[in-house]
Amino acid sequence: MIRLALFDVDGTLIRTNGAGMAAFARTLASEFGVRDCAERIRFGGRTDVSLVRELFALGRIEPSAENFRRFFDCYVFWLDHLLAQSRGGVIPGVWPLIRELQSLLSPPLLGLLTGNIRLGAEIKLRHFNLWEVFRIGAFGDEHEDRNRIAVVARERASRILKTERRGDQILVVGDTPHDIRCGRAIGARVLAVATGGATMEQLQAQQPDWLVRDLGEIGAAEVCGGR
Repeated sequence: MIRLALFDVDGTLIRTNGAGMAAFARTLASEFGVRDCAERIRFGGRTDVSLVRELFALGRIEPSAENFRRFFDCYVFWLDHLLAQSRGGVIPGVWPLIRELQSLLSPPLLGLLTGNIRLGAEIKLRHFNLWEVFRIGAFGDEHEDRNRIAVVARERASRILKTERRGDQILVVGDTPHDIRCGRAIGARVLAVATGGATMEQLQAQQPDWLVRDLGEIGAAEVCGGR
Protein backbone atom coordinates (compact mmCIF):
# COMPACT_ATOMS: atom_id res chain seq x y z
CA MET A 1 0.00 0.00 0.00
CA ILE A 2 1.04 3.59 -0.62
CA ARG A 3 2.07 5.27 2.64
CA LEU A 4 3.50 8.48 1.15
CA ALA A 5 2.11 10.54 -1.76
CA LEU A 6 4.36 13.29 -3.12
CA PHE A 7 2.94 15.94 -5.44
CA ASP A 8 4.63 18.27 -7.88
CA VAL A 9 3.27 21.84 -7.80
CA ASP A 10 3.13 23.69 -11.14
CA GLY A 11 1.05 21.94 -13.78
CA THR A 12 0.07 19.18 -11.34
CA LEU A 13 -1.70 20.98 -8.48
CA ILE A 14 -2.03 24.53 -9.78
CA ARG A 15 -1.69 26.83 -12.75
CA THR A 16 -0.41 30.34 -12.12
CA ASN A 17 -1.22 31.67 -15.60
CA GLY A 18 2.44 32.50 -16.17
CA ALA A 19 3.03 34.34 -12.87
CA GLY A 20 6.07 32.22 -12.02
CA MET A 21 7.80 32.79 -15.34
CA ALA A 22 6.91 36.48 -15.24
CA ALA A 23 8.41 36.74 -11.73
CA PHE A 24 11.67 35.27 -13.04
CA ALA A 25 11.73 37.79 -15.89
CA ARG A 26 10.87 40.76 -13.66
CA THR A 27 13.56 39.76 -11.16
CA LEU A 28 16.23 39.44 -13.83
CA ALA A 29 15.29 42.86 -15.21
CA SER A 30 14.83 44.76 -11.96
CA GLU A 31 17.71 43.27 -9.97
CA PHE A 32 20.28 42.59 -12.71
CA GLY A 33 19.23 44.81 -15.62
CA VAL A 34 18.92 41.83 -18.00
CA ARG A 35 15.88 41.39 -20.24
CA ASP A 36 14.48 38.91 -22.76
CA CYS A 37 16.15 35.81 -21.29
CA ALA A 38 13.37 34.06 -19.37
CA GLU A 39 11.36 33.50 -22.55
CA ARG A 40 14.26 31.52 -24.04
CA ILE A 41 14.33 28.67 -21.52
CA ARG A 42 12.05 25.75 -20.69
CA PHE A 43 10.58 25.80 -17.19
CA GLY A 44 8.59 22.56 -16.98
CA GLY A 45 9.88 20.07 -14.41
CA ARG A 46 13.05 22.07 -13.68
CA THR A 47 14.40 23.18 -10.32
CA ASP A 48 14.41 26.91 -9.62
CA VAL A 49 18.15 26.85 -8.98
CA SER A 50 18.89 25.21 -12.33
CA LEU A 51 16.66 27.75 -14.08
CA VAL A 52 18.44 30.67 -12.44
CA ARG A 53 21.81 29.17 -13.28
CA GLU A 54 20.78 29.01 -16.95
CA LEU A 55 19.46 32.58 -16.84
CA PHE A 56 22.71 33.77 -15.31
CA ALA A 57 24.64 32.09 -18.12
CA LEU A 58 22.44 33.73 -20.77
CA GLY A 59 22.72 37.11 -19.05
CA ARG A 60 26.44 36.76 -18.35
CA ILE A 61 25.87 37.11 -14.61
CA GLU A 62 28.27 35.48 -12.18
CA PRO A 63 26.56 32.43 -10.57
CA SER A 64 27.79 33.36 -7.11
CA ALA A 65 26.01 32.53 -3.85
CA GLU A 66 25.36 36.23 -3.35
CA ASN A 67 23.74 36.61 -6.77
CA PHE A 68 21.52 33.58 -6.17
CA ARG A 69 20.47 35.11 -2.84
CA ARG A 70 19.75 38.46 -4.52
CA PHE A 71 17.72 36.75 -7.22
CA PHE A 72 15.52 34.70 -4.92
CA ASP A 73 14.98 37.54 -2.43
CA CYS A 74 13.63 39.64 -5.28
CA TYR A 75 11.82 36.74 -6.99
CA VAL A 76 9.52 35.96 -4.04
CA PHE A 77 8.46 39.62 -3.89
CA TRP A 78 7.52 39.61 -7.60
CA LEU A 79 5.87 36.20 -7.35
CA ASP A 80 3.58 37.32 -4.54
CA HIS A 81 2.78 40.55 -6.40
CA LEU A 82 2.02 38.87 -9.73
CA LEU A 83 -0.02 36.04 -8.23
CA ALA A 84 -2.40 38.63 -6.83
CA GLN A 85 -3.14 39.62 -10.44
CA SER A 86 -3.17 36.06 -11.80
CA ARG A 87 -6.21 34.22 -13.10
CA GLY A 88 -4.69 30.85 -12.33
CA GLY A 89 -6.23 28.26 -10.05
CA VAL A 90 -6.27 24.75 -8.69
CA ILE A 91 -6.32 22.26 -11.55
CA PRO A 92 -9.58 20.26 -11.96
CA GLY A 93 -9.46 16.88 -10.25
CA VAL A 94 -6.93 17.90 -7.60
CA TRP A 95 -9.29 18.53 -4.70
CA PRO A 96 -11.40 15.39 -5.27
CA LEU A 97 -8.28 13.18 -5.31
CA ILE A 98 -6.84 14.86 -2.20
CA ARG A 99 -10.10 14.41 -0.32
CA GLU A 100 -10.28 10.76 -1.36
CA LEU A 101 -6.71 10.19 -0.19
CA GLN A 102 -7.49 11.82 3.15
CA SER A 103 -10.61 9.69 3.61
CA LEU A 104 -8.93 6.31 3.09
CA LEU A 105 -8.93 3.99 6.09
CA SER A 106 -5.12 4.20 6.13
CA PRO A 107 -4.46 7.55 4.44
CA PRO A 108 -0.97 8.19 3.08
CA LEU A 109 1.17 11.05 4.32
CA LEU A 110 0.73 13.88 1.79
CA GLY A 111 3.83 15.82 0.76
CA LEU A 112 5.38 17.99 -1.91
CA LEU A 113 8.20 17.09 -4.27
CA THR A 114 8.96 20.19 -6.28
CA GLY A 115 11.69 22.16 -7.99
CA ASN A 116 10.26 25.35 -6.50
CA ILE A 117 12.22 26.92 -3.67
CA ARG A 118 10.33 26.41 -0.41
CA LEU A 119 9.11 29.99 -0.04
CA GLY A 120 8.04 30.09 -3.69
CA ALA A 121 6.01 26.90 -3.28
CA GLU A 122 4.45 28.25 -0.10
CA ILE A 123 3.48 31.56 -1.73
CA LYS A 124 1.86 29.74 -4.65
CA LEU A 125 0.01 27.14 -2.61
CA ARG A 126 -1.15 29.54 0.11
CA HIS A 127 -2.59 31.74 -2.63
CA PHE A 128 -4.75 28.79 -3.74
CA ASN A 129 -5.46 27.48 -0.19
CA LEU A 130 -3.47 24.27 -0.69
CA TRP A 131 -0.38 24.78 1.50
CA GLU A 132 -1.88 23.37 4.72
CA VAL A 133 -2.85 20.12 2.97
CA PHE A 134 0.75 18.90 2.89
CA ARG A 135 2.60 17.80 6.03
CA ILE A 136 6.05 17.61 4.47
CA GLY A 137 7.92 18.80 1.43
CA ALA A 138 11.25 18.73 -0.36
CA PHE A 139 12.15 21.76 -2.41
CA GLY A 140 14.38 23.22 -5.08
CA ASP A 141 16.57 25.16 -2.65
CA GLU A 142 17.59 21.89 -0.97
CA HIS A 143 19.27 20.47 -4.07
CA GLU A 144 19.67 21.53 -7.69
CA ASP A 145 19.20 17.94 -8.91
CA ARG A 146 15.53 16.96 -8.81
CA ASN A 147 16.40 13.30 -8.21
CA ARG A 148 18.25 14.29 -5.04
CA ILE A 149 15.21 16.28 -3.91
CA ALA A 150 13.22 13.03 -4.16
CA VAL A 151 15.73 11.37 -1.82
CA VAL A 152 15.32 14.23 0.65
CA ALA A 153 11.53 13.81 0.56
CA ARG A 154 11.75 10.06 1.18
CA GLU A 155 14.17 10.49 4.09
CA ARG A 156 12.10 13.29 5.64
CA ALA A 157 8.92 11.22 5.45
CA SER A 158 10.70 8.20 6.93
CA ARG A 159 11.67 10.27 9.98
CA ILE A 160 8.10 11.51 10.45
CA LEU A 161 6.61 8.04 10.02
CA LYS A 162 9.40 6.52 12.14
CA THR A 163 10.11 3.80 9.61
CA GLU A 164 12.02 3.61 6.32
CA ARG A 165 9.73 4.02 3.34
CA ARG A 166 10.25 1.49 0.56
CA GLY A 167 9.92 2.72 -2.99
CA ASP A 168 6.78 0.68 -3.63
CA GLN A 169 5.12 2.48 -0.69
CA ILE A 170 5.67 5.89 -2.29
CA LEU A 171 3.58 7.56 -4.98
CA VAL A 172 4.94 10.47 -7.00
CA VAL A 173 2.38 12.58 -8.87
CA GLY A 174 3.62 14.90 -11.60
CA ASP A 175 3.03 16.33 -15.05
CA THR A 176 6.45 16.13 -16.76
CA PRO A 177 8.98 13.47 -17.75
CA HIS A 178 11.26 14.99 -15.08
CA ASP A 179 8.70 14.07 -12.41
CA ILE A 180 8.52 10.50 -13.66
CA ARG A 181 12.30 10.13 -13.69
CA CYS A 182 12.74 11.53 -10.20
CA GLY A 183 10.07 9.15 -8.92
CA ARG A 184 11.94 6.25 -10.48
CA ALA A 185 15.15 7.48 -8.84
CA ILE A 186 13.71 6.47 -5.46
CA GLY A 187 11.88 3.41 -6.77
CA ALA A 188 8.48 5.04 -6.34
CA ARG A 189 5.30 4.34 -8.24
CA VAL A 190 4.35 7.23 -10.52
CA LEU A 191 1.06 8.79 -11.49
CA ALA A 192 1.58 11.06 -14.51
CA VAL A 193 -1.04 13.65 -15.37
CA ALA A 194 -1.20 15.58 -18.65
CA THR A 195 -2.31 18.91 -17.16
CA GLY A 196 1.07 20.63 -17.59
CA GLY A 197 3.23 21.19 -20.63
CA ALA A 198 3.90 17.57 -21.60
CA THR A 199 1.70 15.57 -23.97
CA MET A 200 0.23 12.16 -23.21
CA GLU A 201 2.70 10.67 -25.68
CA GLN A 202 5.71 12.31 -24.01
CA LEU A 203 4.59 11.08 -20.61
CA GLN A 204 3.78 7.58 -21.84
CA ALA A 205 7.31 7.28 -23.27
CA GLN A 206 8.60 7.37 -19.66
CA GLN A 207 6.32 4.45 -18.71
CA PRO A 208 4.56 5.75 -15.60
CA ASP A 209 2.45 3.32 -13.59
CA TRP A 210 -0.65 5.38 -14.32
CA LEU A 211 -1.28 8.06 -16.94
CA VAL A 212 -4.38 10.26 -16.92
CA ARG A 213 -5.51 13.41 -18.68
CA ASP A 214 -6.48 14.94 -15.33
CA LEU A 215 -6.58 13.70 -11.74
CA GLY A 216 -10.36 13.39 -11.85
CA GLU A 217 -9.90 10.27 -13.99
CA ILE A 218 -8.44 8.15 -11.19
CA GLY A 219 -9.44 7.28 -7.65
CA ALA A 220 -7.41 7.16 -4.47
CA ALA A 221 -8.14 3.47 -3.85
CA GLU A 222 -6.81 2.59 -7.31
CA VAL A 223 -3.40 4.23 -6.80
CA CYS A 224 -3.02 3.43 -3.10
CA GLY A 225 -3.92 -0.25 -3.25
CA GLY A 226 -6.34 -0.10 -0.37
CA ARG A 227 -9.60 1.31 0.91
